[in-house]
Amino acid sequence: MRKPFLQSAFLKLIYKYLCRPALRYFVGVQYVDCSFLKDEEQFIIIANHNSHLDTLSLLTSLPCDILWKVKPVAAEDYFGNTKLKAKLSNFFINTLLINRHSKREDGENYAMNKMTKAIDDGYSLILFPEGSRGEPEQMSKMKSGVARLLAHKPGLKYVPVFMTGMGTSLPKGGLVILPHNSSLHFGEPTLPESSDPHVIMEQIEKDFSAMVQKYGIKEDEDDD
Repeated sequence: MRKPFLQSAFLKLIYKYLCRPALRYFVGVQYVDCSFLKDEEQFIIIANHNSHLDTLSLLTSLPCDILWKVKPVAAEDYFGNTKLKAKLSNFFINTLLINRHSKREDGENYAMNKMTKAIDDGYSLILFPEGSRGEPEQMSKMKSGVARLLAHKPGLKYVPVFMTGMGTSLPKGGLVILPHNSSLHFGEPTLPESSDPHVIMEQIEKDFSAMVQKYGIKEDEDDD
């Protein structure tokens, strides 16, 4: 996989030297060392989702040497609903745009096929299994697509990431970023214990339940 020099340099400049200091000192995002990700050939980051700050915070937390080959999976109907918006999203955020309503018969445009191809091409992914942004400090039921993807790509590790405070700084529908202590908590790169998507999903849910207990965010009881 050829490194896109211009985009790689730009992503490093924007996320490490501009966005990260801004999020840390003006918003209150607290970072942890995740340099261990440089030792992983590929991975899928699985994170909870409360805010548009989530993707930005994740990208600014990554080692700058691997930024260019980590693609946040994003909704095409939101981040790529025009050709210009799609190009800007792909260049400035390095997105992998998918159609959330695609079906198997859509072939290469089927969301699962697009994610699989990105992995085959050597990229790592950022996924938010809850789908859309939820209520601040509340975690909703995760969808099983990530488990099916991991079942389809044996040997690929996932990294659970748990974020708190983002939904308070910039909640869904909010237009102004409010200073608030927010944190990112990285779990260990983990291999699925099974090739069964149902078992993989149970493993992921167990990891996040442990994080919920440790870091104090509330789970969505309506989805039980």
